[in-house]
Amino acid sequence: MSTSAISTRWLFWGPTLIWASTWHVILYQLDSGVPVLNSVGWRFAIAAALLFALARWRRESLAMPGSAHLLMLATGIVQYSGNYYSVYEAERHIPSGLVAVLFCLMVFGNALSGRIFFGQTVTRRFLLCASGGVVGVVLIFWPEIAETGARPTAALGLGLGLLAVLAACIGNVLTLTLTRRGLPLVPILAWSMGYGAAFLLLMSLLSGQGLHFDWHAPYVLSLLYLAVFGSVTAFVLYFKLAQLQGPARAALTGVVIPVIALVISAALEGWAPSLLSLAGMALCLGSIYLATRPVR
Repeated sequence: MSTSAISTRWLFWGPTLIWASTWHVILYQLDSGVPVLNSVGWRFAIAAALLFALARWRRESLAMPGSAHLLMLATGIVQYSGNYYSVYEAERHIPSGLVAVLFCLMVFGNALSGRIFFGQTVTRRFLLCASGGVVGVVLIFWPEIAETGARPTAALGLGLGLLAVLAACIGNVLTLTLTRRGLPLVPILAWSMGYGAAFLLLMSLLSGQGLHFDWHAPYVLSLLYLAVFGSVTAFVLYFKLAQLQGPARAALTGVVIPVIALVISAALEGWAPSLLSLAGMALCLGSIYLATRPVR
């Protein structure tokens, strides 16, 4: 096996495994009583500080042109503020399983944006296999999805979920646009997350929620995990993969994440899989395996 193949697989499975674990870790944030705007703001503030330090250690310049700062500000507001806040709010109105299904659609959003903005195309086999993966996720969460209609605010939750997916796709385009200008990835992420954190905390102040923090160990440790691994490590690996293989291929991580997250849930939270969910997992993993195989 070549070195490039090993590194590419690590770039795919690294963020996949990390983000799958964050589904469980976020529960410690939600149970703390700290407002969502604060928790997400602190997360990306810590992540930005670490990325700035990493850029300095790598001797990468933090100086950026004014036009780049405008794009990084937009990225921070869209991807690290709007995206994450919409996800948290969507889960108040619709099941988390439906949110996971919506994020699987990011594969097609990234494929379309990659073609429009970067001239990158994907094969029919890729689209067919990606569709199979999405169907697999639908089967996994079908019992939750079937009950969505009974919720009075389901339409609002669905709209917020789709908004989060759109924000993530736009954030991908903005970040990759900056890297294609020859700007280094780590400083781009540092500035973008810093702007996103500042925007979230400012919105918390303007909305009257104020600034809150929980110094108990579960909240602090989960926050550090989300910042160090869920933000710094995962996003650096994810965008490296997107740079090498395109945004559509990178978005396949979102199709596999629900499967791994449920395995973690079964181990830590007592989730019991049904035959339908097991069939969905098999379809999802099989489809992703075929989608990521090299074309002969």
